[in-house]
Amino acid sequence: MNWDWDVVNDFMPEFWDGLLVTLQALALGSLIAFALGLVWAMAQRAPYAWVRWPVTAFTEFVRNTPLLVQLFFLYFVVPEWGPSMSALTTGIIGLGLHYSTYTAEVYRAGIAGVPVGQWEAATALSLPRGRTWIAVILPQAIRRVVPALGNYVIAMLKDSPMIAVIGAMDMLGAAENFSNTTFTIEAYTVVGIAFLVIAYPASLLIRVLERRLALTS
Repeated sequence: MNWDWDVVNDFMPEFWDGLLVTLQALALGSLIAFALGLVWAMAQRAPYAWVRWPVTAFTEFVRNTPLLVQLFFLYFVVPEWGPSMSALTTGIIGLGLHYSTYTAEVYRAGIAGVPVGQWEAATALSLPRGRTWIAVILPQAIRRVVPALGNYVIAMLKDSPMIAVIGAMDMLGAAENFSNTTFTIEAYTVVGIAFLVIAYPASLLIRVLERRLALTS
């Protein structure tokens, strides 16, 4: 099969639209995952069982069910009970919520890695619990888990094409829509290269951060 640059040129407008959707889903989904993950991790260490148990049950349920099912549920079922959302908004929330359960485990490991003496020192200084978290524990814990969080950003990038099944036309969705009418492989090839161009530098950056954090620890 011969490569046709005219097909690539015809596909590029749809590609740029799909790339924007992909980057929006990735950036906003990551913010949701990082923020909610930290909330889940801290809630699982709450002194009250009525806080810990529901959060643990929820995160286990989300982590052990497919992202695709969750996207369908958010897009087709949730509107029956409340306000409906656009496909892109649903995809962003779905990605963020799903990956927040994984980042919660990353945060949990980072928090567990903070020496017990840090807690004891904060107690000896009579620091309030909130102040202990913000000023003592979280800065040390988050510093330890930055590389792992970065890996989940890459994983989210690779899962982002799933939002196309609910109508959010990301890069892969755009390629599929274009190729259904042109019956060519150029669009898929362009999208594959785009994923590589985004993911590979990100993985290199994560390695650099990991080495620097190891040297300063």
